[in-house]
Amino acid sequence: MRRADDGARSAGSPEPGDAATAAPRAEAPVPRGPGRFVRALVALTALAGMVAFAVVLARLTLEASPASVPLTHDNLTPGRSIEAYLSRPAFLDTVKQLGGNVLLGVPFGILLPLLSRRARGFLRVALLTAAAMLLVELVQGALVTGRAFDVDDVLLNTTGALLGYLTVGRRLGRAVHPRTRPRWWRGRRPADTSA
Repeated sequence: MRRADDGARSAGSPEPGDAATAAPRAEAPVPRGPGRFVRALVALTALAGMVAFAVVLARLTLEASPASVPLTHDNLTPGRSIEAYLSRPAFLDTVKQLGGNVLLGVPFGILLPLLSRRARGFLRVALLTAAAMLLVELVQGALVTGRAFDVDDVLLNTTGALLGYLTVGRRLGRAVHPRTRPRWWRGRRPADTSA
């Protein structure tokens, strides 16, 4: 014969071994990045770096070169200028032109992820760099004497930005702006995997 308290236990409360009565599991700690002040300081430093880089970029690409007018021509065909540089016998000149354009994009890949979490990611870095460099090339080709639009410069600059992002920028971006759980996830508990 069952006692009354056994009936009350079975009706209202689960057995001691049930998952519902087990002590709630502690959520795994979410790694936290630096505080807001440090993130703001890094973002301001990255912004200052971008401004300094923009000044250098403008001096390198937007200064008039009247002596180069007979030698300049626009290039809208991807790969044409790269092929022309590679076919030159002067190796140093080729390295200077191609390597210089690649190096010119590297700061974008390092600084963009530091500016904002939204600027992180391979595709975002590529698109933002390509858009900025395309604008520079358009201004260069349309307004600057002795300069021409070259689509290969945009491709080389973007390649440099991606190299900078993959080698340094991605890690720095994650350190300054770590991933957080989305808002809809914050109230959820991890699934019980003991059963």
